[in-house]
Amino acid sequence: MTAVASAVLLSLAVGALPASAAAPQSASVTASEASAAPAAASALDRKALRASLDAFHKAGMYGAYSSVRDGSEQWRGATGVADIGNGRPMQPHYQHRIGSITKTFTSVAVLQQVAKGRVALDAPIGDYLPELVPGERGRQVTVRMLLNHTSGIADYILPAFPKLAQDPGQALDEGRFRKLDPEDLIRLGLAAKPVAPRGTHSYSNTNYLIAGQLLKKVTGQDPEAYISRNVIRKAGLRHTYFPHSPRISGPHAKMYESFYGTIEPARDYSVYDMSWAGTAGAMVSTTDDLNNFYRQLLSGKLLGAAELREMKRTVPAYEPEPGQEAQMRYGLGLYTLQMPSGGWYWGHDGGVFGAGTWALSTEDGRRQVAIGYNLMKYERFADDGTPLPNPIGAALVGYVDGAVSGTPAKPAAPARGAAQVPVPQRLVAPEQLLRHG
Repeated sequence: MTAVASAVLLSLAVGALPASAAAPQSASVTASEASAAPAAASALDRKALRASLDAFHKAGMYGAYSSVRDGSEQWRGATGVADIGNGRPMQPHYQHRIGSITKTFTSVAVLQQVAKGRVALDAPIGDYLPELVPGERGRQVTVRMLLNHTSGIADYILPAFPKLAQDPGQALDEGRFRKLDPEDLIRLGLAAKPVAPRGTHSYSNTNYLIAGQLLKKVTGQDPEAYISRNVIRKAGLRHTYFPHSPRISGPHAKMYESFYGTIEPARDYSVYDMSWAGTAGAMVSTTDDLNNFYRQLLSGKLLGAAELREMKRTVPAYEPEPGQEAQMRYGLGLYTLQMPSGGWYWGHDGGVFGAGTWALSTEDGRRQVAIGYNLMKYERFADDGTPLPNPIGAALVGYVDGAVSGTPAKPAAPARGAAQVPVPQRLVAPEQLLRHG
């Protein structure tokens, strides 16, 4: 774990973007597809999308499914396998754990309360939750700082799973059916050593569990129930929900975790109690629902104009090299990212044990891509801790970039020193393990 723990993933190499191991021989399945419009005169290049999604599987990803939209046109595709044991093929309609994309939903719910005058973005969180966030932190950390990850509050993940740094497989197995209380998790985050000073972006799930408790305080409702009624139902999403048991209720793939090669063979964690993630990352959805959600959000149907503007007020998501500008900026549960082809897009990604998701849209929500995949932390590292070239991450970036830009192309071969796509600090990134150890 030493080499793994010394790598810094705040700006991930293209070859190490969201999850991997080599795909089994039985996984060579052609992408299935369904379209909402005929191919003639289409804005969607279905052949190129299918080939690019297949390339993601051929690079080593077990299986993936995706939905791409341009205006009223839609393409859905799936590639690879949902179960490496029996070769069950992936399907485009599968439900999936979406991880930190949950944060966009939670942020929308908080901004609804801002619109009603019950929450002020620049008010100290201690005004609302003085017992939970007491003292100087309660006075200095604002609601906005929670939502854009500039609070300086550390993540609770490693304190909640302390064996991750020594034996990830055992740590994850022991937590499979463990019920965790959000306030207890928040206290773990508050007690942990901050990784960045207040005012600097540093991705932390603790922020969004606190946001959930803020919703509970001002609405008098369970935060997950409030989000379900006032965000998910308002958007008309039919397959998006907070799970009420460790099992996903609808059709889904198995979800495999490699944890940077320390769990071999990769282990299925599709059955898991998600109370450890709550309003920071517990939700289940489909790629169709995610595209519907982000289109409604970006077109102003879920928030008023003033609240949407606040959501899109961003801070740099990482410290760029001197003379360079950050290629990723984080707003309130929503980020804008410049992809290798040059375009800027809005959305979020998510990663939980075994499941990765990524959703990006043009600013007006017209052109969109959402993808889910079922192998996480496939990255590998050199002896000095630097990420090794990774064909899976390169293929993922190539697919997503082409799908959202409208110009699908074969991904370039990964190499050391290749162009980087900065993403938020991943759940349990290697440098977090180093600090924890």
